[in-house]
Amino acid sequence: MVNLYDLVIIGAGPAGLSAAIYGGRAKLSTLVINKGRVGGLVNTTREIVNYPGYRQINGEGLMKDFKKHAESFGVEFISDEVVSTNYLKENKIIRTKKGNVYKAKAVINACGSQPRLLNIPGEKRLQGSGVAYCATCDAEFFEGEDVVVIGSGDQAIEEGIYITKFARKVTVTVLHEEGILDCNKVSAERAFQNEKMEFIWNSTIEEVLGEEKVEGVKIMNLKTGCSTELICQGVFFFVGMVPSTHFLKDGGIAMDERGYILVNELMETNLEGVYAVGDNRTKYLRQVVTAAGDGAIAAVAAERYIEEQNEFNMKVIQSDKKVLLLFFNATEDESLKFSTLLEEINREMDEYYRVIKIDMATKKNLAKKYRIESAPSVVVLDRGQEVKRLKCLMDKEIIKCQLL
Repeated sequence: MVNLYDLVIIGAGPAGLSAAIYGGRAKLSTLVINKGRVGGLVNTTREIVNYPGYRQINGEGLMKDFKKHAESFGVEFISDEVVSTNYLKENKIIRTKKGNVYKAKAVINACGSQPRLLNIPGEKRLQGSGVAYCATCDAEFFEGEDVVVIGSGDQAIEEGIYITKFARKVTVTVLHEEGILDCNKVSAERAFQNEKMEFIWNSTIEEVLGEEKVEGVKIMNLKTGCSTELICQGVFFFVGMVPSTHFLKDGGIAMDERGYILVNELMETNLEGVYAVGDNRTKYLRQVVTAAGDGAIAAVAAERYIEEQNEFNMKVIQSDKKVLLLFFNATEDESLKFSTLLEEINREMDEYYRVIKIDMATKKNLAKKYRIESAPSVVVLDRGQEVKRLKCLMDKEIIKCQLL
């Protein structure tokens, strides 16, 4: 069974849920497909104190509020995993692990990213109970406590420095010889000068210790092979993030070398009607509030794209006449004068054509689709197929000759 929606959102983290709220409120038939718990990684954050309007709430509670808000606008949710997509058609195709096929006029990819896991004992079990992956989210909850940071790249060292604002002591485990970090030199110097930071060299973490919460870590020295235990109340893993975009890699969507999706300020990808929001896209700050903003922008952009497509199909594709698709600039006299001339010529020809005027400032998707770079420009269409383009001269006879 194939289901057609206006908008399909892949992923139900804060970015996807925000997009769902905006999509539902715009009265778009909206479906959210999510393979795990609604809320994504935010569910592992035990307290959030920097999201506007909430002085203090846990991640799971905030995401439940997001979902209820979306559901109040009629948004549908299904639990399934997207395994393949075809975004090159007008109606995009999404296939899931359960064998379902969905079609959408627009798609928002909000599949997020995941911390790169070491998969050591205790790591997954104690997530949210002392095991953390985001200093900005969780550092303040380790006020006066001892924290271990795993990793020595830019993220690990910079986040470790941030954690020292709250923790009593931050111990960084490093794979390399003493004095060698993987981060930039400026961050390394700042870390070495920080009295609250200590380093354990030539070492790796074997296990996170504790039953209901983190009580320590087991550290192995790579040179001697000996293991020791270190008491701590928190463990921050900074060994990288992995975008959850593996199912998109053969679909023509543009990504960087790490697999993050490339977008513009409207959250548009290189494919028409396809957007990316939240942690699966290239961006500066990965927080709930920025993810929510991404979702809002993408949903509004998708709504306008869908409106353009619906209007275009009705007026152009289904037109019983040939169409003069006139791209003009409403702020330029030349465009306005040519628009008036073209309509006058068409009346003199007993309205043989249907003139459809496209303001390039507001209908950027159509301008992009027809590769229009300047105004005025005219594309002659027959049942949606391009026949030719006119030379837009302010000469009635020349224009008429081109149209005969």
